[in-house]
Amino acid sequence: MTDYELKSFLDEKVALYNNTDFIESDPVQIPHLFTQKEDIEIAGFLSATISWGNRKMIIKNAHKMMDLMGNAPYDFVMSHQETDLDRLENFVHRTFNGQDFIGFIKGLQHIYQNHGGLETVFSQNIKGDDLQNSIHQLKKHFFEIQHLNRTQKHISDPLKGSAAKRINMYLRWMCRQDNKGVDLGIWKSISPALLSCPLDVHSGNVARKLGLLQRKQNDGKALTELDLNLRKLDPTDPVKYDFALFGLGVFEGF
Repeated sequence: MTDYELKSFLDEKVALYNNTDFIESDPVQIPHLFTQKEDIEIAGFLSATISWGNRKMIIKNAHKMMDLMGNAPYDFVMSHQETDLDRLENFVHRTFNGQDFIGFIKGLQHIYQNHGGLETVFSQNIKGDDLQNSIHQLKKHFFEIQHLNRTQKHISDPLKGSAAKRINMYLRWMCRQDNKGVDLGIWKSISPALLSCPLDVHSGNVARKLGLLQRKQNDGKALTELDLNLRKLDPTDPVKYDFALFGLGVFEGF
């Protein structure tokens, strides 16, 4: 396949999957439940955090998270009393448990009270042509307050070699605005050109079959390689190809 043929093929797949039909089977539906900026970004952050494993279970448990916060995530984060956190203790999604959930609520409150909110942390810590340092700084700020060591593993650090799939997916939700109805695009301070593809087993396998990725592991080095190749296809919106890679892998078994 020539570069032109590859781009045409992937652009077709982006058009096929990047539409509102995609939402009903994807965790991106959770932040779509809300209209206030802070509700959207907190709902998205928590939903992305538990986005691994069976997709139906992810969506079910993300809805449960919202229910436990009275379907008012920002108000809950900022105004909760210690007794309100008791209801979160029995929550579990795979290795993310109730104590982790409570830790995330406290970490988010700290981010909004002391660091200007999620968008500010990401936008003010950009270095170079990607958001890897921003993700690193978010994790650093998030865990400045007292926390359980076990909870730290639920935010990846790309500066320690992680592909940070879930946070990169979250950033796609928040920063891309193409009027297709899937990504929310509420963060105007971060250019979509800086976004990285959410790299997982599906997108990684498809990328290798298409010659976009040579590295065997789905780690930070692989992400850098994939980003470089996707930016050749579209420098202004490289992460739109996540729809193509994910759709080919999950829906078409490519």
